[in-house]
Amino acid sequence: MAALQDLLTYCDRLLDAPRFQDYCPNGLQVEGAGAVTKLVSGVTASQALIEAAVAEQADLLLVHHGYFWKGEDPRVTGMKQRRIKTLLANDISLLVYHLPLDAHPDLGNNAQLAMRLGVTVESGFGMPGGPELANIGCLPEPLAAADFSARIHQALGREPQWIPGRAESIHRLGWCTGAAQSYLEEAARRGLDAFVSGEISEPTVHIAREYGIHYFAAGHHATERYGVRALGEHLAAHFGLQHVFCDIDNPV
Repeated sequence: MAALQDLLTYCDRLLDAPRFQDYCPNGLQVEGAGAVTKLVSGVTASQALIEAAVAEQADLLLVHHGYFWKGEDPRVTGMKQRRIKTLLANDISLLVYHLPLDAHPDLGNNAQLAMRLGVTVESGFGMPGGPELANIGCLPEPLAAADFSARIHQALGREPQWIPGRAESIHRLGWCTGAAQSYLEEAARRGLDAFVSGEISEPTVHIAREYGIHYFAAGHHATERYGVRALGEHLAAHFGLQHVFCDIDNPV
């Protein structure tokens, strides 16, 4: 068992949460029980995940995508009301880490994706003036682009959408999980063979083609399953808690 406040303080320090200017509040978003015995982790605080946490009799729900995004309607009505009502009625706290969880060098989404793809991390990069959220690394040996696409499919259980580049094989690449296709142009400027993220938009195709860089859209959910699970496992081991990861299917 752990005190909720102790767990929150530990997570904020572990992930260096105050350093990030994020699109949502990181840390505790909904307060439930003051003591935590069991936590459930998952990617997004959807109604389905909340109900899974209720079924598991969890005290804490740990997610990557929570609520109160910038520009979001602040009123607690409709879908948001039902979600928060379910959490409060069952005394379940909601703990959320967005960009801090993407960036953590061991437990983060980018680090966990690199491990599954067999990529060695060399450095990071970001947009001018912003944090270095994206990673640069290399494969142990160059790999044909089609073979690298197959490796992503095998690792994530989802076939990526691949926009071919000019290089016959891939050695040095960049990646950033989730909706980070905006980093593609900077990856190309850095001379990388490929860039991997979660989503793809219409301009992304033209950027990849015109710069000649391979782009792999491997799925927002699929690329961000692993950081929150790793953090949940870490917290369970550190505080002596029960932990269950619930993967609510999402094809995007």
